Amino acid sequence: MHATTGDRLVIQGNHVGEPLRDGEIIEVRGKDGAPPYLVRWADNGHESLTYPGPDAHVQHLEHRSGEG
Repeated sequence: MHATTGDRLVIQGNHVGEPLRDGEIIEVRGKDGAPPYLVRWADNGHESLTYPGPDAHVQHLEHRSGEG
């Protein structure tokens, strides 16, 4: 798994009817984009250090280099 700051981490629900969970990766602490990631979760704004499992994937978002 590889991510950069600003990407979105999405974790699929493990049980039928369980919603997915997603959040913004605000810091990458692993080497070369590897986990762990500091994530700000969309559902509650909580920030946590996360080691994603096999039910997770990264959505690579287009990052802006600056406003102009």
